[in-house]
Amino acid sequence: MSLATASAAGAPSARMVLLRGYDESGFVFFTNYTGRKATDLAVNPRAALVLFWSPLHRQIRIEGAVAKVTEQESDDYFRSRPFGHRLGALASPQSQVIPGRAVLEDRMAELEREFAGKEVPRPATWGGYRVTPLMIEFWQGRESRLHDRLRYQVQANGSWLLERLAP
Repeated sequence: MSLATASAAGAPSARMVLLRGYDESGFVFFTNYTGRKATDLAVNPRAALVLFWSPLHRQIRIEGAVAKVTEQESDDYFRSRPFGHRLGALASPQSQVIPGRAVLEDRMAELEREFAGKEVPRPATWGGYRVTPLMIEFWQGRESRLHDRLRYQVQANGSWLLERLAP
């Protein structure tokens, strides 16, 4: 899915992340807590998500408040990741300038030796975020360009208001 955040100054930034879970409380993704996403979310804890299925001509847009998931949720998900992915979370100083790819490859090789046959601990700088939706829009494309757009918005009393939007 596409994740859009904004800095304290309002500068937008969008990137692709993996949707790792969703339930009645929101949509969850995991990342490094020191990268650009985390920096933006620390000062502006709101985000927009877009999930798009081109062959189906469907899209879901979500806007909402963002908070870190619990340490337990981050630990549980981290342990479920393949060995190399866990090492990658330790090896990469996400969003920081590095002199070359060899820095990452050398660090990965070092970690592979260090953790061979051992449990890889979740770094304190890595975990999840939950986007609690305040607005969800469902879009269904039509050949005529008269697309269907249905927007649900959370109301002050917690109920959802459904509105049809013009394409």
